[in-house]
Amino acid sequence: MKMSFMDRAKGLALFLFVMFASCLVSCSESDDTEDEYENWKERNDTYFNNVYNQAKSAIANGSQEWKILRNWSLNDDVATDADDHIVVQVLEKGTGSGCPLYTDSVMVHYRGRYIPTANYPEGYVFDQSYSGSYQPEIIKPATFLTSRVVDGWTTALMNMHIGDRWRVYIPYMLAYGADDTNSTVNGVSYFFRGSTVLIFDMTLVAYYHAGAYIPTWDAKPSGVWIDE
Repeated sequence: MKMSFMDRAKGLALFLFVMFASCLVSCSESDDTEDEYENWKERNDTYFNNVYNQAKSAIANGSQEWKILRNWSLNDDVATDADDHIVVQVLEKGTGSGCPLYTDSVMVHYRGRYIPTANYPEGYVFDQSYSGSYQPEIIKPATFLTSRVVDGWTTALMNMHIGDRWRVYIPYMLAYGADDTNSTVNGVSYFFRGSTVLIFDMTLVAYYHAGAYIPTWDAKPSGVWIDE
């Protein structure tokens, strides 16, 4: 018996529907993409604790490559948790003799990242003072007050010497906290995802002591940039 035109059309439509449905199932089964921020807080907690324990173990074994620094505003008897500290990996050791004070201004090269994810294996870059590769002889540092950044940054800066290049791991409680927030850095607005560990590659270029003295004809006190 011959099929009518309508029967053939219905059959073709059913075939195409089945093929389309099969394709959807197949694509769904083979789709291995992950939510970039799934279980974000837990992942960040685990990441920082792993880095903290790695540094603690290395320091106990005499390593000079790692530092664990207590938040600048806390005493030892208060700073009892890992996230009361920042972790520092020393990439290059500077030769400067002093460190910036809380009231000083600083010049810094930096690049800030989130923790590594599937789409950003080196960590998403959310802020930086330069683009491209790190070439300190040609890039221009950013300038700001030591006191006008997150606690983790302030803590790092107050322990750095001129020429120090550090990779700094900052727990979110010493950065932008557990909640999503909008912030302004150097005049630029940023969205920060809550519960995010911040990882900074940062170099201290110079700092400004407002009360320092320099020889002048009238012998009046004046501030000076210190770069060595």
